[in-house]
Amino acid sequence: MMSSSLLAQGEVNRAIDAQGKKYYTPPTRMAVNRGLKYLAERQHADGSFGSGSTFNQNVAVTALCGMAFLADGNTPGRGKYGRQVQKTVDFILASCKPSGYIIAPESISHGPMYGHGFATLFLAEVYGMTRSKDVRAKLEKAVEMIVKSQNAKGGWRYTPESKDADLSVTVCQIMALRAARNCGIFVSKEVIDRCIDYVKNSQNADGGFRYQIVRQGKSEFPRSAAGVVALYSAGIYEGKEIEDGLAYLARHLPNQRYFRGSHYYYGQYYAVQAMWQAGAEYWESWYPAIRDELVSSQMTSGSWRPDSSNCVEYSTAMSCIVLQIPRNNIPIFQR
Repeated sequence: MMSSSLLAQGEVNRAIDAQGKKYYTPPTRMAVNRGLKYLAERQHADGSFGSGSTFNQNVAVTALCGMAFLADGNTPGRGKYGRQVQKTVDFILASCKPSGYIIAPESISHGPMYGHGFATLFLAEVYGMTRSKDVRAKLEKAVEMIVKSQNAKGGWRYTPESKDADLSVTVCQIMALRAARNCGIFVSKEVIDRCIDYVKNSQNADGGFRYQIVRQGKSEFPRSAAGVVALYSAGIYEGKEIEDGLAYLARHLPNQRYFRGSHYYYGQYYAVQAMWQAGAEYWESWYPAIRDELVSSQMTSGSWRPDSSNCVEYSTAMSCIVLQIPRNNIPIFQR
């Protein structure tokens, strides 16, 4: 006989599925299908993604494209884009150095720890789906490298050797560590506690987050969305920091022409995760707004126009991930 707790969990899962079906409309599904088709056609022979002089064969962009395919229900070798996912895994694994650092020398952009964080996150999700021994071995080394490069204040910066930190890179590493823990890779509580301290110390009085705790910078929407997600990823689901952060984000509702800055897709990637975790009160106004904004701004090619800080593969992958959050296919994004 099924226990009451399992019955309750089943009811929650069905509620999430129903909510996903409600919000993931036919036009949304069509937009995602077109976006994924575009990405599949842009994958390089070595499995990487990215374009231009800065982002060609970029580890972060490649990992995010892989995440967009995973969100559609594809896994390595299985599904409509199973081949593309497997090639993505192969490229990321080939980019893993003996130290655990995931980096492609052919495309070292500003802040390679971003690439390492997103790539580690991707490998964690793949490992959770496949239990591949090869993936686990590289994943463990990547996690070890993140842990070793945490600075005294609990954060991370552009390179593993850096002594300072910033919120943006720190959030990327926290999500990677959370994904790794979810699939059974050990990460000590001390590391997570230091992460939490760094993020909380980065919050301003208005509920938003500044770039670095060493200077009194103003709040900005993209990193504030990332800050709220960092707290959720570290296991903080309620409290003043969460409440103030969500209130700050709620003042930046999509489709209001308020924020279309250079980190637009980055901000929306984290904001939609924050609102999904926050529940109906925030989600029911946020997701339809960003969904309609992205569906209406998709180009005829199936891609999304990049902002000034990245390439078209990045903007398209991020848009596909945002639109697919209510499908609940990837553990790191699940409630």
